[in-house]
Amino acid sequence: MGHSQAEKLATHRRIVDIASRRFKEVGLDGISVADIMTEAGLTVGGFYKHFASRDELVVEALVEALAARDDWELSAKSSLRKAIRTYLSEEHRDDLAGSCALASLVNDVSRSGDDAREAYMSHLLHLFDATEGALSPTFAENRRAKAMLILSACIGALALSRSVSDSKVSRQILNGVGDELIHIFVPKKTQT
Repeated sequence: MGHSQAEKLATHRRIVDIASRRFKEVGLDGISVADIMTEAGLTVGGFYKHFASRDELVVEALVEALAARDDWELSAKSSLRKAIRTYLSEEHRDDLAGSCALASLVNDVSRSGDDAREAYMSHLLHLFDATEGALSPTFAENRRAKAMLILSACIGALALSRSVSDSKVSRQILNGVGDELIHIFVPKKTQT
């Protein structure tokens, strides 16, 4: 790969990285292409050397944002309890740029194009699989539905905890949902 091609690839990655982080912080419509390019130290005119459209950037940034937060899968394999507690923590709630794009962008993606929704769904299905695999063998029936319930509750609780103005209520949402999920889905002998 030539020097200019390598530079172009590095610049492309920088734009996607910035967009990925900023979309999680402010939503898909919360930042313009011009602002992303300025943050990358580039002019707006250079955008089309890298992307055919804003939608193309959205999809690439979404894929990166989703892949960057695969802690759930790794944690769930070793401890579903730990995965729930980590996901429903105040630290995760407060770290918008580093947080789970599933929760940060759920409403934005629902109003996006097919490609963005497909990328979101693909990652969500992957995490359903991982969560299903993390469930105790005692849950023989409806494992997929239980995995969907766990992830839906976690994503919803995280989003709700960010939406309220009272930090006490926010903490109650995180802790209450986490406690109930652990009570229902983590066998007693592994809850300590």
